[in-house]
Amino acid sequence: MNSPPLSLGAGQQVMTPSKGVGERKIRRLEMLESVLALGGLVLLRDSVEWEGRSLLKALIKKSALRGEQVHVLGCEVSEEEFREGFDSSINSQLVYHDLFRDPLNWSKTGEALPGGPLGVLRAMCSRTGPGPVTIALDSLSWLLLHLPCTTVCQTLHALSHQDSRPGDSSPVEHVHVLGLLHGELHGPGPMGTLSALARTEVTLSGTRSQASAHILYRRPQQRPTHEVDPTTHLTFNLHLSKKEKEAKDSLTLPFQFSSEKQQALLCRGLGQATSHIFYEPDAYDDLDQEDPDDDLDI
Repeated sequence: MNSPPLSLGAGQQVMTPSKGVGERKIRRLEMLESVLALGGLVLLRDSVEWEGRSLLKALIKKSALRGEQVHVLGCEVSEEEFREGFDSSINSQLVYHDLFRDPLNWSKTGEALPGGPLGVLRAMCSRTGPGPVTIALDSLSWLLLHLPCTTVCQTLHALSHQDSRPGDSSPVEHVHVLGLLHGELHGPGPMGTLSALARTEVTLSGTRSQASAHILYRRPQQRPTHEVDPTTHLTFNLHLSKKEKEAKDSLTLPFQFSSEKQQALLCRGLGQATSHIFYEPDAYDDLDQEDPDDDLDI
């Protein structure tokens, strides 16, 4: 695969060779800053023609130079190959988690990371160090081929939201999760789900002579800052006034026992008959003492 130059603009083509070296360097730094401007998941989508590992390593270098903690989960290339191109000061800041050498611990040497890929990702979710952090996944495609898509997405959400966990005694100031994704290897389902999770999405494309990168930013969902009364626009009233509440409390319901019936049931004496008939006339009963069964009502 060809390696594109890193002087990529947001949604624009790279600079032509006629531009000066200094200007290309400035444009490259501006692009890297813009990609790292937001926290959360940064999705790097490459293709067969244009590989994205060079861009991933450039973002890692930028994060290390800013003094951030950098964790790298290496799955597709060896640690030695991945560290090539970094000077000693950058390499000393990288915490490398090697899943390339023995991801499933087949060699039983004890060097493999405990818990495999999922164990490493969960350990990253529970890290306690303060300060901004960058987590680079090389690559998300490898993880999707070895783990269920739902598990990967849930873990990515937990990784990228470490800075907003409630009750955290040492909250993270800023979390970047850089995920390299090979677009040709996955269907529309996983691609759409990962795109929805990403705060920033970089898609590499172009021709043999010229590369381009389209950068898509997604704003975080805004939450309401005040409580809204759901009964505000109803056509009926759900609240009782003071007088209505007093009338409600003083109302005698038809299934309530009278004091006479309560005393008879609770204070039954010895030798007292066990059966009683209690009749409590209703307010609307119309009883004629001379004709109680209404047989003379013609």
